[in-house]
Amino acid sequence: MTDTKKDEIITLAEASEILSVHPNTLRKWDNNGFLKALRYGTRRDRRYRKSEILKMLKAK
Repeated sequence: MTDTKKDEIITLAEASEILSVHPNTLRKWDNNGFLKALRYGTRRDRRYRKSEILKMLKAK
């Protein structure tokens, strides 16, 4: 049995809420290569793998 929640894709707002940081902080981290975002759609909206966000949360 695989854990589908592990590969869940979440929005910028959801990721910033989980990490308790401002969305602009996540944007800066993406621009600096600290936490790369997945880009979706024509607007190139940022999305994140929930597993990576939770890993960062544990390292905090």
